[in-house]
Amino acid sequence: MWRKWYRAWQCARQKRRLNDARFSFLFNAPIEEEMVVFDTETTGLDTKRDSILSIGAVKIKGNKILTSQTFEVLIDTPNTMDTKAVTLHGIRPMDTRDGVDAHTALEAFLRFIGSRPLVGYYLEFDVAMINALMLPYLGAKLCNPMIEVSEIYYDKQQQFIPQGHIDLRFETLLKTCGIPNMGQHNAVNDAIMTAMIYLKLTKENS
Repeated sequence: MWRKWYRAWQCARQKRRLNDARFSFLFNAPIEEEMVVFDTETTGLDTKRDSILSIGAVKIKGNKILTSQTFEVLIDTPNTMDTKAVTLHGIRPMDTRDGVDAHTALEAFLRFIGSRPLVGYYLEFDVAMINALMLPYLGAKLCNPMIEVSEIYYDKQQQFIPQGHIDLRFETLLKTCGIPNMGQHNAVNDAIMTAMIYLKLTKENS
């Protein structure tokens, strides 16, 4: 009950801070039985210094992944890329030259998600990257309900390994859930695979 009240207070606070009425829809009641799974690829892992290179997302409605309703955007960023990050996602500086500017990408993403709950794998990082872009531009942060798939997976695995180490690597979640690897470190592919993990963990046998 306290958490629900605190979240409502935080959302009201963010709504008051919003400096662009075009995006007031972000604070509407969540759309029933719909959510958005999303992922970002970035220049590095520092939420204060690094930038988003691409955003990928897909909608879920009930028990279905709406693959006809995906979102993908490549962002032209001036930031230097971490060599390790390039090795992971394969996005080179030359690849972003045809991308859109960060604010255009952000606006399109916000219209795609609306007030729907957000689902992700280590979602806190992706949300922090979006907020780092959104706060100085719109004056507010995301207030969508957040669902972390690794937490759901951890809670389920604890039933079988109460005192043991639980492997939370993405590859392990895929394997345990019997989901094929579509090729990681592509934002849209990661979002779709995360959506499949979420449904496997929450909807099967329900």
